[in-house]
Amino acid sequence: MIDDAELLKQIGRGDPAACRALLDRHARYLFGVAHALTGNAHDAEDLVQETFAGVMGSTFRGESSVRTWLVRILTNQAGMLRRKRWNRARHVGLDETPSPATRAQEAGPGGADAKLDLTTMLAALTLEHRQVLLLREIEGLSYEEIAETLHVPRGTVESRLFRAREELRKKFKGYL
Repeated sequence: MIDDAELLKQIGRGDPAACRALLDRHARYLFGVAHALTGNAHDAEDLVQETFAGVMGSTFRGESSVRTWLVRILTNQAGMLRRKRWNRARHVGLDETPSPATRAQEAGPGGADAKLDLTTMLAALTLEHRQVLLLREIEGLSYEEIAETLHVPRGTVESRLFRAREELRKKFKGYL
């Protein structure tokens, strides 16, 4: 079996079969990460497509695993999507939509919405907090791998992770 780095070299030479092989190998994993970041399948699919489009315009330097590099591209794409939507909502005046955490708290612990799923909880976090929590707790990356993926120091990863956990505890204390 050809390793990921070799597939990237073949993609760079224009080999569509190599692109398909890399996509087959990593798309499902990336979709899971994207879905956890965005909270919906449509946006997750778009992010995976944008990630592989980004592969075409990027150079893999071998400083991490190919999977970590792909997740880095995906999280960058997720950030751009979020900023684009935030700017659009700000201009249209839609930024007053209640957050998932607010909607869940308004439903109360006795309501049908009392059982929060992971997607709802992650959606209540900022993108930075959602990224570190997802990469650490769901994907099992080390602090160093997360730091490399997000282009931040390890200490930043640790503080974001601490704050993300605290934010979840505060927002959902009646539900956990």
